[in-house]
Amino acid sequence: MAKGRPPGLRVETAVRTQIGFQQSSLDDLLAPDHRARQVWDYVEELDLSLLYGRVRTTVSSSGRPAIDPAILVSLWLYATLEGVGSARLLARLCKTDLACLWLLGGVSVNYHTLSDFRGSAGPVLDELLSQSLTGLIASGSVDVRVLAVDGMKLQSLASGRSFRSAGRLAELHRASVETVRKLRAEVDEDPAASERRIKARRLAAAEDRTRRLEKARRAQAKIEKRRDEAAAGQRRKEPRKDGGESRASTSDPDARIMKMGDGSFRAAYNVQVKTAVGGAHVVGVSVTDRGSDYGLLGEAVGEVERRYGVTPDKLLADGGYFSKADIETLHGRGIELFCPLPRKGKTDPALTKRGDGPGTVAWRQRMAGERGQAIYRKRFATERPHAHMRNHGLRRLLVRGIDKVKAMVLWHVHAFNFLQTKRLGLA
Repeated sequence: MAKGRPPGLRVETAVRTQIGFQQSSLDDLLAPDHRARQVWDYVEELDLSLLYGRVRTTVSSSGRPAIDPAILVSLWLYATLEGVGSARLLARLCKTDLACLWLLGGVSVNYHTLSDFRGSAGPVLDELLSQSLTGLIASGSVDVRVLAVDGMKLQSLASGRSFRSAGRLAELHRASVETVRKLRAEVDEDPAASERRIKARRLAAAEDRTRRLEKARRAQAKIEKRRDEAAAGQRRKEPRKDGGESRASTSDPDARIMKMGDGSFRAAYNVQVKTAVGGAHVVGVSVTDRGSDYGLLGEAVGEVERRYGVTPDKLLADGGYFSKADIETLHGRGIELFCPLPRKGKTDPALTKRGDGPGTVAWRQRMAGERGQAIYRKRFATERPHAHMRNHGLRRLLVRGIDKVKAMVLWHVHAFNFLQTKRLGLA
């Protein structure tokens, strides 16, 4: 009761605990211009045949029908736009938030279904990225002739203490294999059903740990091989010191220790984002375990060609991508690279150096002029999707494994492209 109300007055007071029946539909309650409606309209235009192909319930089958994939896609797309990255949080919102209730339209969903769908939708989202932009590129609404490439480090869930050396990984793997052998023997011999189920769960957990340790051992061998290849190709009088024996994580074997933007070293993934300068849409994305962007320009061009059948004329990248081999390869294909000149030493970086090929010479002359600098400044277009992803929750990953990480990134890519499409009035 508000202060100052004298006794004896008859006024209508709010009673919010009263249960009542509302004679209105969800469509009546949601505003006509709400973002959830725009998301649903956008999803309805997508070709979800790959997702519908996974559905096994038909009119002739028994059991509960599957949830329409369009509902799950629209839920996660809307959640990503609102900065919601947790499946449990989204499941709670599906019970209270009007927009989520409208998207569901009476369908019930739990967090497990939401989490499984988000992580397994990566290949479908990757294909949808190509499908959604092919028409825009063909019509000229999105121009990939000038392509900006940039990397973004995303911190993994793996901690630094989970990284083990080759010897320790082999020791843990032997112990895990022995544990699995003993548990499997106990499950086969024990006749009690309840005890057998408990031991079966323990066996499943032990087998999962064994699989992760096997993957970690393969990852450690891959790291060691990459180090040896880098050492063989370097021009140093003394071997490079890489901080001792190579290590791999037992909790997230695909993650690598990388130098982050703040100068620290943490377990992370390197996300490569390709942005069309004309239109500012993200036209390609890949996730790699390489801590450096060096030597990744060829893969960026190859991805755009594979997706859309178009070869960029100009490629914009920061100094971390500088590789003379890539420059010469791109020059031979008629692609102009706009990458800042290295500022090492007292000599003019625009001058030709010993060992420079024709592509490197042309690159130095190009970046020394005003035209080259003006075109390179357009690389800022690739910073916009980075900022959007960071501001909408993509800071520390909530999943493990490179495939699930790519799926997480693709949800944010589709959310960003959705906003760009709406902003430019292309849909």
